Amino acid sequence: MKFKHLDEKDNMILDHLLDNGRLSHAELGRFVNLTRAAVRERVNGLMEQGIIDKFTVIVNPLKAGKSMSVYFLIEVEWNLLETVAETLLADDEITSVYQMSGGPHLHVHALMDDQEHVEKYLRKLQMVEGITNVHSEFLIRRFKEREGIQI
Repeated sequence: MKFKHLDEKDNMILDHLLDNGRLSHAELGRFVNLTRAAVRERVNGLMEQGIIDKFTVIVNPLKAGKSMSVYFLIEVEWNLLETVAETLLADDEITSVYQMSGGPHLHVHALMDDQEHVEKYLRKLQMVEGITNVHSEFLIRRFKEREGIQI
C-alpha cells in the first residue's frame, strides 16, 4: 500500500514492517538501501508523526481456539448509541466497534469459539437496552486481509 504523503523510502520501510514488525533497523536498511542509523531516524520520525501508531503482535484466532469470525450490524436508538458501544467494548469477544453512516447502527466484529458461543452472545445482545435489531453474519473465507492496517 502506498501512502501519498510519504516518500518512497518511508513507504518501503512501512511495507517491510507491515510484513514483519520484528525486523531490525539493520535488516530494514539492507532492504531499502539505507544505513541502520538512517532507518532508525526514519522509523522514529514515522512514530513521532503518529504514522506508526504502535508495534504489536497479531494472533491467529483459529490457532488460538476462536473458530468463528462474526460480523454484527447492530441497530440502536440514537440516544443510546454511545452507551451500547461502551457496553460492547467491555466484552472480550469484540474486536472492533464502528459507527457507520446511514442511520443509528454499529458495525461490530467478534471472535467466537463456536456456533453455541454465537447463539449465547446473540441472546445477551437481546438484553442490552438501546439495541433495536441485530443482523449477524459469519466469515466463510478471507480472500485478502492486511493485518497491519487497522481502520
